[in-house]
Amino acid sequence: MRDTLRSLLAEPRVPNPPVRVWRDWALLAVLVFASGLEVLLRDDIVWLAVSIALTAVLLLGVFWRRTYPLAAVAVAFGAMTATNLAGVMTGAGDVGLYAGGSMLLLPYALFRWASGRDAAVGLAIIVVSAEVNGVATAVADSSSAVLFEAFIGSVLFLLLPAAIGALVRYESKVRASEMEQVKLREREQLARELHDTVAHHVSAIVIQAQAGHTVAESHPGAAADALVVIEEEASRTLAEMRLMVSALRDDQDAELAPQRGVADIERLARNTGNNPPISVELSGDLEDLGSSVDAAMYRLAQESITNAVRHAHNATSIRVSVTGDDTNVRLSVRDDGDANSTGRRLAGYGIVGMHERATLLGGTLEAGPDTDRGWSVNAVLPKAGMPA
Repeated sequence: MRDTLRSLLAEPRVPNPPVRVWRDWALLAVLVFASGLEVLLRDDIVWLAVSIALTAVLLLGVFWRRTYPLAAVAVAFGAMTATNLAGVMTGAGDVGLYAGGSMLLLPYALFRWASGRDAAVGLAIIVVSAEVNGVATAVADSSSAVLFEAFIGSVLFLLLPAAIGALVRYESKVRASEMEQVKLREREQLARELHDTVAHHVSAIVIQAQAGHTVAESHPGAAADALVVIEEEASRTLAEMRLMVSALRDDQDAELAPQRGVADIERLARNTGNNPPISVELSGDLEDLGSSVDAAMYRLAQESITNAVRHAHNATSIRVSVTGDDTNVRLSVRDDGDANSTGRRLAGYGIVGMHERATLLGGTLEAGPDTDRGWSVNAVLPKAGMPA
């Protein structure tokens, strides 16, 4: 309980509250109109000038309730208590207009916008003010029943708006927290997409550049072919980067492009090159894949092939297999590189991203060295993705 109270008192003020909106001006106009009618139609108003002044103070408190919630509560309830005490002590009765009931908005604003300490102080002012008014009225009427009714009234008509304000504030914080989580997941997804796309294409560019450099003197034509592949890969990388950046812009719609999937893995292997050769086998039921699963299988294959090309020293082949059944789709990527290759043993962003991608879709992924030689990646994803 003590920790809870400390946490509530340490609650900061809600940042950037709206100063005034059109509804405030409309509310002020309605209250001023209601006060004018009340002055014209009522013949039992106590101390007319004082009542009008008190109502003006209360209306101004409502007008400043968001930007200065504690000050609005202190001034409004203090003024109301002072005038009511004066009316009771002089025998005049209750002072003020019915339109002053708009001050019920102040407890709501206090708990909606103020800091935890200000809310605690304001709540004390509200309760003390309500009870002082109740005691004064009870003394004037010589009735304990009036005191009880005043206490019940303060709870219902003052603390209830405060509770509603606290509830709205809590819901707003929950929504803000959810939005932050969504942004975090979007950043993580963007990081994975950037890594998968850039790493693969840049690896292909590096491999083709090395091959072109090796054969430049003996086979100029092969070197020219390598430059063509490098140009294509660079253009593809630039196009995908532009697509990602356009999706992040708020002032324009993202360009629509077909999402790559399982059907594009064969072309992916061809564009990567033949050092070492990459074979792709697609079998089983690969229809009706969820769009997220289809894209994830492509990205998992892309990252696995990139890792194999980079780190499978002395490998003679990379074998890619995608198999589907009624409920799942399976990906297997194996190479026969040196068993003591250490590059892939490091926990880099690639393998971490693959694990995250598979887990988010309700699947599993295992990556590690084979028992005899090489490295393998095995992923299993449900065809429909993560169930809702």
